[in-house]
Amino acid sequence: MNWKLTLAYDGTDFHGWQVQPEKPTIQGHLAEAIRRVTGAVVLPQGSGRTDAGVHALGQVASCELPGNIPPASLQRALNRSLPSPIRILSAEPAAPDFHARHAVIAKTYEYRLFRGELCPPWLARYVYALNWPLDLAAMQAAAPQVEGEHDFTSFAANDPDLTARRAAIHEEEGGPGNVRRIFRSEFLFREDPSGAVLVYRVRGTGFLHHMVRNLVGTFLDIGRGHIAPEAIPAILAARTRTAAGATAPARGLFLESVEYNPER
Repeated sequence: MNWKLTLAYDGTDFHGWQVQPEKPTIQGHLAEAIRRVTGAVVLPQGSGRTDAGVHALGQVASCELPGNIPPASLQRALNRSLPSPIRILSAEPAAPDFHARHAVIAKTYEYRLFRGELCPPWLARYVYALNWPLDLAAMQAAAPQVEGEHDFTSFAANDPDLTARRAAIHEEEGGPGNVRRIFRSEFLFREDPSGAVLVYRVRGTGFLHHMVRNLVGTFLDIGRGHIAPEAIPAILAARTRTAAGATAPARGLFLESVEYNPER
């Protein structure tokens, strides 16, 4: 039976989603939990590869498992076998041809910036705390300029060994090449008891390696006055990583949700 698993995780202490030798990863822990619960040796396929330190509120994975396990029982058993920072939110049978990555039609990420004077320790793992002045109006004006279909090479990770990663790049979120479609890109404030949190939300067909973090870093440079808001089209057109801003830290990034066609 093919399964669709929806997960949430605190990525702080993991080396990202993808399994790596001798390193704790989300995919590795999930595969081991499945082995302990069902006896099946499988490598669950995620909707995308979150980086080391990146969190998820709604990551999706798919895998085939033997037998006819009640969904609630599978969810409970996996959660008992997984470390506490990883939780299965739901386990449900899926169509035989469902694949968590190939069937994606849209994803939403959010990046959280703590804007208070003193970031409390219980938030520190989940936000980028910065209290220097920012021109929020300039950032809000710049964010929608990446909406639509563009070549996002300027916002992709600068890979010194592109040949070695070419196969993986062709499996990155949204298909081969560096063209992606962004449906929505915006900044909004979310009040928190400990202080205001500025959130960048972006929804699109898929995202390149480090793309969201590089977008955030560029918008922060705009907020600090280092880059003009109207420079975004020129940065996109340049198609070189050096045209954009720095990479924001992983700890503020969350994979918020993954969307599929209703029949999936």
